[in-house]
Amino acid sequence: MFGRKNKEDKKPAEEVTQPQQDQPENDFGPFDGDTVNFQDFDFSDFATGALDLGSMLIPVPHGGEVKVDMGPEGPQMIHLEVDGGRITPIAFAAPRNGDLWAESVEETVAGMTKDGLDVYVEDGPWGQEICAVAGEGQMRLIGVNGPRWMFRATLAGEKSQADELAKVAREIIARTFIRRGNDPIPAGQPLPVLMPQAMADALQEQLQQLAHRQNADSQGATQNPGEDLQ
Repeated sequence: MFGRKNKEDKKPAEEVTQPQQDQPENDFGPFDGDTVNFQDFDFSDFATGALDLGSMLIPVPHGGEVKVDMGPEGPQMIHLEVDGGRITPIAFAAPRNGDLWAESVEETVAGMTKDGLDVYVEDGPWGQEICAVAGEGQMRLIGVNGPRWMFRATLAGEKSQADELAKVAREIIARTFIRRGNDPIPAGQPLPVLMPQAMADALQEQLQQLAHRQNADSQGATQNPGEDLQ
């Protein structure tokens, strides 16, 4: 795991004596990003940096890559590709009281079983984890409850790499920060995701290139086939 950065003893007295009720009890997350500052932590030994998605701040491990699923109207899902498979993070709004993850486990297991998957539940660092196997592939869902939010990571990869993928995913989750904010959001609804500007610009360029190619293909398809035979 990782720990807090060493603090200098040069802070004003009023900062030192401020209440500490917002500090986490443990040095591992996921943390509530509205009350805990990620800059108080050093995880450079694990990650090349952090992907700031507005509602989520997610470390990108050394050797990992960020991938984006594109839809007709733009980005749909963000993934981290690491050795062993793919990790898809998402954060949801949750009620002040209750256990949103525990409530969703039974429904999720039932849905996966209906889809023909071999499903079972394991105990993990944060509670129940859902595992589903289909052929040589395996999926694992890890959920964590926070103050008015729930974080879920979906792992997908080959069954032979499942344990290694789970290990990396738990390290990522332990260094993740969730920013719920104070906006009224119905429980169970995903928290809004904001793309980093550099990533948004790159995706916009990709969309433009795709549109140009599709336009060129369309123009080519409408040409008179007989013209090439003259």
